[in-house]
Amino acid sequence: MINYLIPFLIGFSLVVAGILLFIKNGKVRGLIVYPSIGIIVITVMILLGFYVNGTTFPTYENAEWVNYGMLGIELCLMLVIVHLSIKHNKFPVCIFSIVQTAMIFWLELFGPKVEEKSNILVDRLSVMMCIIVSVIGGLICVYAVGYMHGYHKHHKEYKDRRPFFFFVLFVFLGAMFGLVLSDNLLWIDFFWEVTSLSSFLLIGYTKTSEAINNSFTALWMNLLGGLALAGAIVYSAMKYKTVHLSSIIELGINTKGAAGLVLILALLAFAGLTKSAQMPFSTWLLGAMVAPTPTSALLHSATMVKAGVYLLLRLGPALNGNIAGYMVSVIGGFTFFVASMLAISQSDAKKVLAYSTISNLGLITACAGAGRVETIWAGVFLVIFHAVSKSMLFQDVGAVENSLGSRNIEDMDNLIVKLPRLAVIMMIGIAGMFLAPFGMLISKWAALKAFVEVRNPLLVLLVAFGSATTTFYWMKWFGKLIGLNNTPRIKDITKNNEVVSLYIHAVLMVVLGICFPALSTYVVEPMLADLKFTGSKSVLEHGNFVVVIIMLIAVFVIPMVMYLASRHINKTTVMTYMSGANTGDNKFFINSFGKNTRLFMTNWYMEDLFGEKRLLKTSLILATAVLVVAMCVMAGGVLK
Repeated sequence: MINYLIPFLIGFSLVVAGILLFIKNGKVRGLIVYPSIGIIVITVMILLGFYVNGTTFPTYENAEWVNYGMLGIELCLMLVIVHLSIKHNKFPVCIFSIVQTAMIFWLELFGPKVEEKSNILVDRLSVMMCIIVSVIGGLICVYAVGYMHGYHKHHKEYKDRRPFFFFVLFVFLGAMFGLVLSDNLLWIDFFWEVTSLSSFLLIGYTKTSEAINNSFTALWMNLLGGLALAGAIVYSAMKYKTVHLSSIIELGINTKGAAGLVLILALLAFAGLTKSAQMPFSTWLLGAMVAPTPTSALLHSATMVKAGVYLLLRLGPALNGNIAGYMVSVIGGFTFFVASMLAISQSDAKKVLAYSTISNLGLITACAGAGRVETIWAGVFLVIFHAVSKSMLFQDVGAVENSLGSRNIEDMDNLIVKLPRLAVIMMIGIAGMFLAPFGMLISKWAALKAFVEVRNPLLVLLVAFGSATTTFYWMKWFGKLIGLNNTPRIKDITKNNEVVSLYIHAVLMVVLGICFPALSTYVVEPMLADLKFTGSKSVLEHGNFVVVIIMLIAVFVIPMVMYLASRHINKTTVMTYMSGANTGDNKFFINSFGKNTRLFMTNWYMEDLFGEKRLLKTSLILATAVLVVAMCVMAGGVLK
């Protein structure tokens, strides 16, 4: 059984994808999706069980037929990209795909002989990523069954291509399993390209001009990262006779500062930066908002961007203390700070979530670039909590939009009365992003503490002020949800499968908060040993553990006190104070000319200070300059 477990996990997702491509009936599609996700999750849990029991997994060292099969498929993917690029007059995109594929073909067919080593890597980090992909990605697929039915019911202007949509979703899941379980960089490159093409197809689903342009933006940026990945593979094979990620990391740890290795690490990290939407490559993820909500949830939480930070976290120990690591940490910290400021100026809920994703990925990237035990610990927890919270929030915003007819945060005023079920879930998701005892806040504290200890003032300032602006935009949104007035409840049209996914996410978020100390002790700290951190002390020391327990108690005590108190509060509606000029219904007031004027309250979004026109272009230029200078310095070191 163990011999076929990993091939089954990848292959089963692809087989289901092929079946769904031909299923047009919605009910039949649901009958296929639900058990298929169950089988995938069970398979991942079996994988986890084998790993926990110390089972030795097959290495698949002599898998030449797999390598040639991947080459054939990669050629087909290149032809698809070339065809679509020519069709839509996006000719420069062809170059990245052709050059990348040509480099891999040359290496496979004519390149130097490299070390023979296991092509598969199963450790705590890869298993954790499989759990995230299967559970969070699977729940998004379950949610999508109901959501896409309502989507096409309300958007009749778009062609119904649901069979193709679900085909790409399951291809995406299969590719992610292959990517996180591979140690051979040639295999990683193959699955990397599949995820890039999948995201391109999902973003362009509606086939509008905006969707097509945004999908090509995502494609060329990710292909640029793929080109850097291919360059790292070829250079590593020629200079160090290896194409295995674990070997490169080990060499990087043991020979710190070697110019050739630093350049390889930088190229690999560059690929991770593009995939995780770090500046100056963040615009592709913002453009993904044009796609249906399940696409946004999948790209932002469980698949695309997590592939980038997964690679960066794995590289973390080798990035510590060299220029490649400094490049990564500065870009990550800068992205964290700027994206959190840009989020302040947004009233579109999906755009706030998009900038929040870019911002949090920036913090994870900064943690990976620092390469210290505390920062990697923080980065892993950020990945876990961000995946659950962001998936839940995107799905909830989609459900609110279907019922409310808007996803503008200003229209969510008093949502706790209008749509109480969806409002509570949204509040849990927002709390998970920035309140204790959820891991996002504690992870930020651990990262900040580590940056203070290494006396890196730039990262200390970026993380401190980025955390402050993060609190600002989340509190604005949170406050809108709980405002009370006499607004009537509206009909909640969320379908049962969407509700099931949302409830499971909410329960997962609460359970993760409760189990935070146990996760640290039994999951994340042993994971650090897998990543070559040896002899490290517990990040959560005794005193910190007590603080966590106090915060856990607060999670239960404070809501209980509020609930008990609310039962005895006079529920009479209190008029907003307008100097006695109210008309009695909280909807109008009498202005200075004696006329009735509509009364409304709105957040201040400070677009003049933090808007995209003010910050985005300048930030992209600065980030580009940092990358260009760093890469030139490293290339110059190799040429010496």
